[in-house]
Amino acid sequence: MYEFLRDLDRRVIFSLMALAVAVPILLQITPPEKATPIVRDAFETIEALEEGDRVYMAFDFDPASAGELQPMATAFVRHACEKKLKIYFTALWPVGPQFIKNAERDVISRDFPEMVYGENYVDLGFKTGNEGVIKLVANDLRTQYPQDARGTPIDDIPMMAGVASIRDFDVIMNVSAGYPGTKEWVQYAVASAPNDIKLVAGCTGVQAPLLYPYYPQQMSGLLAAIKGAAEYESLVLGKYGRENEPGMYQEGLRRMAPQLSGHILMVGLIFVGNLVYFMARKRGEA
Repeated sequence: MYEFLRDLDRRVIFSLMALAVAVPILLQITPPEKATPIVRDAFETIEALEEGDRVYMAFDFDPASAGELQPMATAFVRHACEKKLKIYFTALWPVGPQFIKNAERDVISRDFPEMVYGENYVDLGFKTGNEGVIKLVANDLRTQYPQDARGTPIDDIPMMAGVASIRDFDVIMNVSAGYPGTKEWVQYAVASAPNDIKLVAGCTGVQAPLLYPYYPQQMSGLLAAIKGAAEYESLVLGKYGRENEPGMYQEGLRRMAPQLSGHILMVGLIFVGNLVYFMARKRGEA
């Protein structure tokens, strides 16, 4: 056994890793997830809202980070629709509007056809200016967004009545891949009215350590990487799940499966590697 493990061809290890990743994908395995407190708090913040409350949903990411962030963006939109909240879509990244259109098409139009544009949801579109946009909407949203993404004047959109600034929203929901994103929403929106503005966000894994210090004072909850997306999906499905759920509502859970099996294999290989090392020392070969 010792000689077999010592002389194991690395191609065998590569093949095992390929199988560990491929099998869960091919079998569409969705492992169970138990939500961590920081994700559960994000979910409960939205659950606490009443029908008709306003959520400002900012999609600040691009296709390069969609693998991590698209599942949580979909879960955010679905949760807001299930609660019958008024959704105000915006983007600080140039390709953000495409993800907004995807959400309108794949979630709202398909599964919540009773929602009416201009009354239940609106697309305010992309604005350039990074944190400058956040500073402006914190005090005067109507000047920054005189019309929606379709060219309709703000005053002609029923759900814009009574909306003057970011303080008129019950929660900011941000999906962020970096700058500008969640950190800037904390610094320039939440900081402008710390007692009035709640923020829940989803971010990439590399961004999460920079945002954890803002929880729970400046942020009500945070979804970090695909793990956070999977946890949030499990909460939404647990409360609002139906038979034959579309795959897009379980993408985070599906993408966790190959990560889980791959990590288990890596831990096993580390154990075996150390075992071979100590066996070699005992034999005087190390």
